[in-house]
Amino acid sequence: MSIALASDHAGFELKKGIISFLLKKRIEHKDFGCRQGEEVDYVDYAEDAIKAILSGECDRAILVCGTGVGMAIVANKHKGIRATPCCDEYVAEMSRQHNDSNCLTLGGRVLPLDEALHIVSIWLETEFDGGRHQRRIDKIFKIEEKNFKSF
Repeated sequence: MSIALASDHAGFELKKGIISFLLKKRIEHKDFGCRQGEEVDYVDYAEDAIKAILSGECDRAILVCGTGVGMAIVANKHKGIRATPCCDEYVAEMSRQHNDSNCLTLGGRVLPLDEALHIVSIWLETEFDGGRHQRRIDKIFKIEEKNFKSF
């Protein structure tokens, strides 16, 4: 598994902690920014990380901004992305089991590092259940086909 990572300035410290966690777990990852001390727009960094999923360079993404909400909004503007802002372990687990989430978003201003790492761990380890949930994902794909027109 390969994880694309990105943050804005509000999520930088939390992203740094997540990178340390991924290194300890020997999980392949690529950091798409930002860098320490930069004040940036989360939109630009979310876009770069999501492109890595869409191209097949990475399997999933973890995006961090102040609340996780802005990153989720940007990520979900892309066909095939199911980004879920998670603030607890249960939501992280359900986002994978039922929604086959391929993008986790977290809030650097709302989650302490230890809680965030529990969420990341559960999100990485939880498998998609398939079955009736796949039927729902298929319906999401149909909505995307209708609403994401090629130009």
